[in-house]
Amino acid sequence: MGRVTERRKVLRIGDGQVSSRPDTLVAEEPLEIRLNGKPLAITMRTPGDDFALAAGFLVSEGVLGATEELRSIVYCAGATQDGANTYNVVDVRTAPGVVIPDITLERNVYTTSSCGLCGKASLDAVRTTTRFAIDDTPPVRIEPSLLASLPDRLREAQRVFDRTGGLHAAALFSEAGELLDIREDVGRHNAVDKLVGRALQNGGLPLSRAILLVSGRASFELAQKAVMAGIPVLAAVSAPSSLAVDLAAETGLTLVGFLRGPNMNVYAGEHRIALRAAAAEG
Repeated sequence: MGRVTERRKVLRIGDGQVSSRPDTLVAEEPLEIRLNGKPLAITMRTPGDDFALAAGFLVSEGVLGATEELRSIVYCAGATQDGANTYNVVDVRTAPGVVIPDITLERNVYTTSSCGLCGKASLDAVRTTTRFAIDDTPPVRIEPSLLASLPDRLREAQRVFDRTGGLHAAALFSEAGELLDIREDVGRHNAVDKLVGRALQNGGLPLSRAILLVSGRASFELAQKAVMAGIPVLAAVSAPSSLAVDLAAETGLTLVGFLRGPNMNVYAGEHRIALRAAAAEG
């Protein structure tokens, strides 16, 4: 298993001085995900929680939706020509009877932290493969003050970021603000997949009473992953994309962007935000 961080030599220039020293960097390595023995996707990720990442990726692609549909996940031995195990290839085996959708037509087999999917085709794919409709009954209701407190709590829980400054994070909170889980990765989509995959492994899907908070922006792909896991609220500290807003409006997802201190923008699903309380506080 690769390490989460690595050391590299760096030339430091500052305050008129030049020095050489080792620096701690976040590790980035490729992970090939195979489905029932066949190559499916390659993602650049921070090593760790690889099985959860693979499981979460397959939830977002509509392959898995329940623990009993997952038979096993293993590292593939002999991943190189010399037979060495790089721990960079995993094979996910589904249980007998699980129907595998044709996902290769909608996605390139190489993904990065910034890639997305083709707009219209992706919206159609989400509409036809979503396993869990967003059905928080009664609706999750969130005070703006609670949302405002979450970014600081996310930052405080980022252990590897403190050493490297180079990781994204995603966290699940309860509707009461309890931190349920947090994952870090060089890619935002990987961090979310690790959260969702762990929930699948623990029998926790759908996440119908959870709030998903992500560092950085809210892309279409992150909104899609929230929808596929049945998450009713997605919040980001930066901007959403237009396609993410369209998807949120279409599926009933509450999408909050620019969550910074007491300020935020609600782009869709405002019925879950306690607006009267916010007005009274103002």
